[in-house]
Amino acid sequence: MIRFARNLPAQLVLTLSAALGALALGQGTACGQGGLPPLSTLAPLDSSTGLYGPTGVEPLPETAPPSAGPAPGQDYFDLDGYLAEHAGPTTPCDGWCWQILPNGLIYKPYLADLKESRLGTQFFNLEGQGSVWDTNLGGRMGILRYGTVDGPWPQGWQIDLEGSGQVRLDTQEDRDLQAADFRAGSYLSYGYGPSRWKFGYYHISSHLGDEFLLANPDYDRINWVRDTFVLGYSYYWTDNLRLYSEVGWAFYSDFAEPWEFRFGAEYAPARATGFRGAPFAAIHGHLMQEHDFGGNLTVQAGWAWRGDRTSHLFRTGLHYYNGTSNQYSFYDQFEQQIGAGVWYDF
Repeated sequence: MIRFARNLPAQLVLTLSAALGALALGQGTACGQGGLPPLSTLAPLDSSTGLYGPTGVEPLPETAPPSAGPAPGQDYFDLDGYLAEHAGPTTPCDGWCWQILPNGLIYKPYLADLKESRLGTQFFNLEGQGSVWDTNLGGRMGILRYGTVDGPWPQGWQIDLEGSGQVRLDTQEDRDLQAADFRAGSYLSYGYGPSRWKFGYYHISSHLGDEFLLANPDYDRINWVRDTFVLGYSYYWTDNLRLYSEVGWAFYSDFAEPWEFRFGAEYAPARATGFRGAPFAAIHGHLMQEHDFGGNLTVQAGWAWRGDRTSHLFRTGLHYYNGTSNQYSFYDQFEQQIGAGVWYDF
């Protein structure tokens, strides 16, 4: 509760408002840092001048209850009481703690994996078809963490959810929808030091677009689907360089076979980049049992920005893909993609 001294002049109200704003903006709230300084560190207000008292005046006792009125002979604004009532805690934790909807991911998505859930789009030339537009509408986010509060480089345990719709549009035919894959999953991840582990489940199913079926009424539609358990491990050789591998086993599938393997390497900024950004490069391989453990290879390179207050990563650059189609309605067709794209990871 805010208490004003009796006969406080209007100039003092403006002075105190400015002081409160400066204090609130000038103090950090990161884990392990203090918030605003207690009022007891300031000298009492001199009612004759409208300013804080002269040097040598005894500070207010810290034990004064926020709800109590001014002590006899003392006029002051109860800053401690106001903050206790309105601001809440300023330090989430010091070390490891429980966090709901934490900032950042302990096990980050593979940058060049086109089947990860993210916001992204790439334009490319597809041999034999011309210009094609693939778009990924989704994302992955943390739900619960027991660990540190460092967004770009968190440590601890975390539960994540992901979901996305991955669509292909034919730019030669008024952007008709050719196909769409839908993916959803949940993961438990653990990270400490340079090592990161992931275990979880994802579902993915593929569907042909209405316009494609109308234009190709004799096309043999398939019910491609996987329900898969995955175990992944990644190691940060440096803060910016990651190596990873992942194995997946489908306990239910149609057209797809049970086993798959992912692996790769990527270089990207791990900490905030500011406006200048930093280069990135990524290479990703995906082997599948239904292709006799052949599959596809993706290479991407360009420029990236990581947020100052979040761990979100924005990238733009060149895109190359070679192998069986990343749209699983066409899983047995070979594709070579050369183009460029934009990608955003939460």
